[in-house]
Amino acid sequence: MRHGLPIGCVLLCLSMIGAAVAQVPATVKIGVLSDFSGPFSDQAGKGSLVAAQMAAEDFAKESKGLKVEILSADHQNKPDVGAAIARRWVDQEAVDAVVDLPNSGVALAVNTIMKDKNRTMLASGSATSDLTGKFCQPTTVQWALDTWALGNAMGRAITERGGKSWYFVSFDYALGKALQRDTTEAVEKQGGKILGSVSHPLGTADFSSYLLQAQASGADVIALGDTGADAINAIKQIAEFQILGKDKRLAALFMQIVDIDSLGLKAAQGLLLSEAFYWDLNDSTRAWSKRFAERMNGRMPTINHSATYSATLAYLRAVQAAQTIEGDKVVAQMESAEIDDPLFGKVKVRKDGRAIHPMFVFEVKTPEESKGRYDYYKLVRTISAEDAFRPIDQGGCPLIH
Repeated sequence: MRHGLPIGCVLLCLSMIGAAVAQVPATVKIGVLSDFSGPFSDQAGKGSLVAAQMAAEDFAKESKGLKVEILSADHQNKPDVGAAIARRWVDQEAVDAVVDLPNSGVALAVNTIMKDKNRTMLASGSATSDLTGKFCQPTTVQWALDTWALGNAMGRAITERGGKSWYFVSFDYALGKALQRDTTEAVEKQGGKILGSVSHPLGTADFSSYLLQAQASGADVIALGDTGADAINAIKQIAEFQILGKDKRLAALFMQIVDIDSLGLKAAQGLLLSEAFYWDLNDSTRAWSKRFAERMNGRMPTINHSATYSATLAYLRAVQAAQTIEGDKVVAQMESAEIDDPLFGKVKVRKDGRAIHPMFVFEVKTPEESKGRYDYYKLVRTISAEDAFRPIDQGGCPLIH
């Protein structure tokens, strides 16, 4: 060789370049792992699949030929089922990322698998703050909300309005435990106290015994550490038993717009809730939500749906920028610069995997205040991105030194 490079070295270098390019397949595959048939199917389910498909279509306009395939599966709210699907997807079907995951137990199981496979998990529907705490992984990003943000917003808002003593009725699995723990921290910081708690299984229909225990506690606030169909059932039965009054308030810690729609404004009016997204928040959210509703028979998106769209789009852009599907490198790319998101505004992905952005406290309108279906919220408070989520050094994430 005239320039002193052996032919073997040249071939080796060329093969290494080829391997690097091959890291991004011709088609990037994303699996929407959701609840399509259970208590969270309205919050996530088909709407999350539609949102991921919308993200893939919008990315196609800028993808420069990189194709995207969206798969979906029902985890049945069983961690072992969700874990088996995620493992099969990566090992046998070359899936590069998993998104949505509206069940904290399932999310925690899949979190470990995706780290071991070095593929990306986009926890757009998972609420446990442990995903960015003690179980954080370099391959996971948690979008939208978490139990610390919900507990912080609701604990402060209701305690400031006079709710000083609390009693929890919570899911008996990861989400309920995290909601109760994180809300307790916020309440106690405001000078409130916790009088007790009771846990119920996922899919509970009869809340009478749990609500009677809460009523007997004498607490100012009955806090529901659940969501979806369970929270709807609990609130309906609270109304039937006439438990609430001037001396007793309700803190529904994790409600979404489809839950309010199911309850109806007569039952839900006056409820305080916290979300990071509302379809009628600004021109950008309204425009996207109109597109979504056209595909969903007029239904407006939940926070899960909007977060699945935003996380999927951010992931695809990061894959293209980093030229790899390796999970740790894609997430590092997502962390490298602020994301200007059409639905959540300015978003920054922290080293612990937490995507930070503003959160909001809303009050549910009265029937007289509402102009029609899905016109349900009044903005009470905007919480800045810096204040909305747990400080990065307080979660116990081993990635933070």
